[in-house]
Amino acid sequence: MTAESTVASPGQQRTSQDAASVLGPRGTAAGRRTGGGRGSRRPRPAVRASLWLVDGGAALPAVLVLPVPHRSSLVIVLLALGVIGMNRRAMLYDAFVVPGVLDELPAVCGRIAVGWAAVVLLSPLRSLPPAVLVAAVAVHCLAACAGREAVHGLRRRGLRRRPCPALVVGPVAVARRVSAALLRQPGCGVRPVGLVADDPDVLGDADDQLGLPVLTTAQDARRAVIQNGVGTVLVVGAATRVEKAAVLRGLAAYGCALWELDADPPSYGLGGRRHEVGQLAGFSRRLLGAGGGRHHGSVGKRALDVVLSGSLLVLAGPVLLVCALVLRVMDGPGVVFRQERIGKDGRPFTMLKLRTHRPASDHEAATRWSVANEQDMSPFCHFLRRTSLDELLQLWNVFRGDMSLVGPRPERPYFVAKFSQAHPGYPARHRMRTGITGLAQIQGLRGDTSIEDRCRYDNAYIDNWSLWQDVCILLRTAAQFVRPTGS
Repeated sequence: MTAESTVASPGQQRTSQDAASVLGPRGTAAGRRTGGGRGSRRPRPAVRASLWLVDGGAALPAVLVLPVPHRSSLVIVLLALGVIGMNRRAMLYDAFVVPGVLDELPAVCGRIAVGWAAVVLLSPLRSLPPAVLVAAVAVHCLAACAGREAVHGLRRRGLRRRPCPALVVGPVAVARRVSAALLRQPGCGVRPVGLVADDPDVLGDADDQLGLPVLTTAQDARRAVIQNGVGTVLVVGAATRVEKAAVLRGLAAYGCALWELDADPPSYGLGGRRHEVGQLAGFSRRLLGAGGGRHHGSVGKRALDVVLSGSLLVLAGPVLLVCALVLRVMDGPGVVFRQERIGKDGRPFTMLKLRTHRPASDHEAATRWSVANEQDMSPFCHFLRRTSLDELLQLWNVFRGDMSLVGPRPERPYFVAKFSQAHPGYPARHRMRTGITGLAQIQGLRGDTSIEDRCRYDNAYIDNWSLWQDVCILLRTAAQFVRPTGS
């Protein structure tokens, strides 16, 4: 069974990163920048310059693959300038985002291939054998991806050590909820240091619960930016952009990046989908003024599910057979566990697992949250849960179409009803087929973790779905396949 849990209120989740008051002495000039403080500005120009250098320099080893007569500094310059130009147009030098190498791989490699195609068509390189050109493109892609990952890796480590200070702008209740979620996810690289709102009296104990002061004037917000080196402003609430337009313009003038966060579950009716450009701690976000959007390709997703699940069933067949035989010998008959779960559009289906625990009754199986720590489980059953081998039978659910390889984890009807009442975003998870793994799972939200955080990540995954994102999640799941906690 899946172990689920709700979390304590933000007031019960005190964090060691509680921020000291950002309000300095009243004599401090609001317009004067200070150089000190823990939250110093991120070197965004240096980041862009590093990425430009990486993308330009990656052309050099690629050209060295070519035969000596075809090596030319002109080719290097054309490739470097062409790739940098295309990457800049595609916002691949956005210093406010720190992607992973897998996230960038299609965009980076695709533009390198286009650059090479243009150079080959306009130069004598078209006389070279295709194998040589393919090798040169592969080396170029490898060098660019490795270099960009090195730059992003340094930034990620730096943000983990010193998260970027941020102000959260919006109604106090919503801003506090967003801040609490960010503080629960220190690895996201953003640390709230203050809330900008007009109604501090609504929840006057904000300092006691989160250690974050409520800033009510533009002067206080500017002072927070100066004293804490704030580089990010998170705008929450549908009406905040209009109500706080003057404050936001002032913060933007101080060099802050303004991100709009969907703190509440979006409406998926006749109004259509909103355009997002990523997520932060499971909140869908977009840079104010940015457009875009993603197209759901259910045919491609289903094709990936059928091909991979079918192949994995064949490969995992001997493992499943051995596990079933050991369970039969050690625990008796009934090695397959069947349980009703809720899938896409709220439709129930029967999910399959290897049996690792025998509930006392059907009622217990349907309403008990977790059996992961039951003392009566055999060592072999503990092994199956710890390695998630008991989940392999769900590949058959994927092959049949009940589930997908990647998607929100399915839950029992009892808990779907319970969580849907407690968390407004929970029902929206069922817009897509449930999955064996998902964005929430690779973020560590497994077992006894926050349902609020989990459904937020699930909805962010659906909002920003792409086939490549599925591939990335599957690769990251494979890297984490053996882990100390069960599902």
